Amino acid sequence: MRPLVLALALCWPAMTGAETASPYAGMEGREIKTLSETDIKELQRGGGWGLALAAELNGAPGPAHLLELRDEIGLSPRQVAEIEAIFAAMKAEAVPMGEKLIAAEAAIEAAFRIGVVDEADLRALIGAAGAARSELRFIHLKRHLETPPLLLPEQIARYNALRGYGAASPCDVVPDGHDPAMWKMHNGCE
Repeated sequence: MRPLVLALALCWPAMTGAETASPYAGMEGREIKTLSETDIKELQRGGGWGLALAAELNGAPGPAHLLELRDEIGLSPRQVAEIEAIFAAMKAEAVPMGEKLIAAEAAIEAAFRIGVVDEADLRALIGAAGAARSELRFIHLKRHLETPPLLLPEQIARYNALRGYGAASPCDVVPDGHDPAMWKMHNGCE
């Protein structure tokens, strides 16, 4: 009986086709392999792309979602105006930096597509992409630093409740304004 179990275990991948399955299957057709079309659109519009989760999930709301929930949170006209200014400043910086990150990832992609890259070039290309991503994350996170002082503690608590924070699992509720697939990916769902 034991040899039969061993034979089945060894043959199982071939029987199921598992040896050809890859989490990357289908990505080879992307223009920039490391960025999906959704990623590119998010970066081009100045979206958060999950870069500010450290702040968002620790009680420091960002301007975009505060503005979306302004009525439910009870923001005053003064608060709305100040948060709109923060949001506008964030967009003014995030959109060009998102484009810079897309260009840096495209340069890495091109180097491998062409097949002409050495270690020094690769280090420089990765450094440029890393610097753009780092700066983009800073742009988003610093706006999360600017909003809490404008809010009352009960407004932050209401925001967190409306966004579904504090639920049994972040996988249970995808907050408004988030791409469900990206939300679940960033939260380790499924």
